[in-house]
Amino acid sequence: MVASSHMSVASWENKGAIDLIQKQVPELKPGYILVRVAASGLCGTDLHICHGETPHASAKVTIGHEFSGFVEAIHPDTKTEVAVGNLVAIDPNVPCHACGFCRNKKYHLCNELLCIGVTVDGGMAKYVAVPAGAAFAVPEHVNPQVASLAEPLSCVIHAVDTGSIKSGDRVLVIGAGPIGLMVTGLASTGGANVTVVEPNDMRRKTATSFGASSVLAPQDLDIGGDPIHGFGFDVVFECVGRAETMEAAVNYAKAGGTVVWVGVAKPGVKVPVSPFDVYRRELTIKSTYTNPYGMDRAVKILADSKVDWSALISHTFSLDEFGKAWEVFASGTGLKVCVTPNME
Repeated sequence: MVASSHMSVASWENKGAIDLIQKQVPELKPGYILVRVAASGLCGTDLHICHGETPHASAKVTIGHEFSGFVEAIHPDTKTEVAVGNLVAIDPNVPCHACGFCRNKKYHLCNELLCIGVTVDGGMAKYVAVPAGAAFAVPEHVNPQVASLAEPLSCVIHAVDTGSIKSGDRVLVIGAGPIGLMVTGLASTGGANVTVVEPNDMRRKTATSFGASSVLAPQDLDIGGDPIHGFGFDVVFECVGRAETMEAAVNYAKAGGTVVWVGVAKPGVKVPVSPFDVYRRELTIKSTYTNPYGMDRAVKILADSKVDWSALISHTFSLDEFGKAWEVFASGTGLKVCVTPNME
C-alpha cells in the first residue's frame, strides 16, 4: 500500500527547467490502475517539452512517457488482464476511440490523444495512475529497466515497418543514440546490412554490438558514386532530428530507395529538398509518429533477448538524484538515462 499521500515528481514547472517537486499520489478512478514506477527513461521529447518546443504539452505536467512499474492497485470497476504485483510497461498514448483516425486504425493520429507524461502526469514519479488498457504485462525474467524501453522500441518498430526493409537490403542509420541503435538492432536481426553514421566515438563503438556491419564518422561516409546509377542505400533512417541530417538522408538514398525521417525536429525547421531530384530517383520519403500497435511486439522483442537491450542504459539515478540525471541527459554524454523512483 502507498505509505504517504504525497510524493516527489519531476515536473515541467517553467520553460527551460524540469523541477523536482511534491505532488499528491493520484487517486484511482474507474478504468484505471495505480502503478508503482520501477524505471523511467529520459527522452529527447522531454528536452523539447522543457524548452517549450512540444506544442501539445501541458504546463505543470509530470514528465515521463517511457516507463515500467508494478501494479499497486486496481480500481474495482476496472476490467483488466493484469493483476496486482505484475510488472507492466506503459503505452503513454491513449486515443479517444471515437474519431475518424481511431475508427480507421490510425489511432496515433487522434487529435484527442491523451499522452501520459506529455498532456497528463507521467512516470517520473513514485506512482502514476494510468488507464488499464495502457498497461502491458511483462514476463518476470525481464529487468524493469529493460522493460522501460518498450515505449521507444515500439516507436522504432513502427519506423522499421515503415521502411519496409527486405533481407539483404543496404540500410543506413544516421545517428547512434538510443533510437538509432534500436533501429540498427531490429534492421540487422531482420537480415539487412546496416551502416551507422555517428560523430560520437563512444556511440560508434556501441553500434557494433547492435549488429552494424559498418560504423563511420560522418566525414568518412562515401557512397562511391551517383545515386542515380545505384550507389547509395536502399533504406535510410534519420534518427537525429536536425535539418542537415534529414537532408543528408535524402542524398544518401539510391534511386528507388526509401527515406524514413524518425528523428524529431524542432517546430519551424525546414529541410531543402529538390523535387526534381526526388522525382528523378523516384524516392519515397516517409516519416513516423509515435508507436501505433507496437507495444505488445516491443515487449516480446525485449523478452526474446536476441539483442542485449540493457546496453542502451548508460546511466541510472534515483529520483532524488534527478538533477544529476537531467544534467547527464542534457549533455548527451550517455545513451539512455534511467531514473528509478522507488529504489532510493
